[in-house]
Amino acid sequence: MKLLVTGGAGFIGSEFVRQAVKKGYKTSVVDKLTYAGDLERLKEVEDKISFYRCDITNAEFLEYIFEREKPEVVVHFAAESHVDRSILCPESFLKSNVLGTYALLETARKREVKLFINISTDEVYGELGETGKFTEETPLNPNSPYSVSKASADMLGRAYFRTYGLPVITVRPSNNYGPWQYPEKLIPVVIIKALQNQSVPVYGKGLNVREWLYVEDCARAIFNIIERGKPGEIYNVASGEEKRNIEVVKAILDLLNKPHELIKFVKDRPGHDFRYSMDFTKVVKECGWKPEVSFEKGLELTVKWYLEHKDWLFRKAEELKDYWKRVYGE
Repeated sequence: MKLLVTGGAGFIGSEFVRQAVKKGYKTSVVDKLTYAGDLERLKEVEDKISFYRCDITNAEFLEYIFEREKPEVVVHFAAESHVDRSILCPESFLKSNVLGTYALLETARKREVKLFINISTDEVYGELGETGKFTEETPLNPNSPYSVSKASADMLGRAYFRTYGLPVITVRPSNNYGPWQYPEKLIPVVIIKALQNQSVPVYGKGLNVREWLYVEDCARAIFNIIERGKPGEIYNVASGEEKRNIEVVKAILDLLNKPHELIKFVKDRPGHDFRYSMDFTKVVKECGWKPEVSFEKGLELTVKWYLEHKDWLFRKAEELKDYWKRVYGE
């Protein structure tokens, strides 16, 4: 099987690419290499993949890549993905996530690819209160520029399936975590701040709830969906591991033997969704997947990885100093 993976130098995309190579798939990677993309993530498989540095809004370059690689399956991870950044600059999210997805779908349609996997997010559903779960039939109700742009990409995928017959499957994962995550997201931010004995910023009172999925489990789910999923369908991919943000922060500090006094509550971000939780029965029944890594084990593995890759982590942290000042008021 010939795979074309967009955003394959990103956090989740690179994990998928590494697993694809191990499975023996012929894999091509397309990535713009923005601040969040990094070829170091693909170092161990670089001689086994084809790589193209490409902005997915560049339809002409996409045509060239598809002509050369002739992919059978497109797995579309490429996206601007950080809510805080979408609040600061919505335009880049609309360009990448909406116009980029359009260009990719259009190219895939012309080339008659056999399957298009559109990677989305649980955030398109909006937010929940203390109880309840999102299902694949829950109406979309996005609240941030980021989630709006992803919901738009979802709807484009739906339109290309219904109107043109392009075999699109939509995958909506919950919060991913694990090795190689860029330190703008909660878990690596806490790790880098704690390692430097700096204040650990936590929005509001840290009571917001997220469902945490280890990145290796997420990538495995996508392979199961490629092999057994049905075109036109949506699959929630989650873990059942719900944690308040403050619980996650304290667990990391405990693993690092750092005091909870490092926690500093900061002004909550605008429109901060309270809780996400998804029913993922469908992907279990139809695709034979279930999460294997518990949150406790996954967090332990994640902290261990960052401790073993401090050079990479500290280098990325240098890039983020000005950004942290803007979002956390430091």
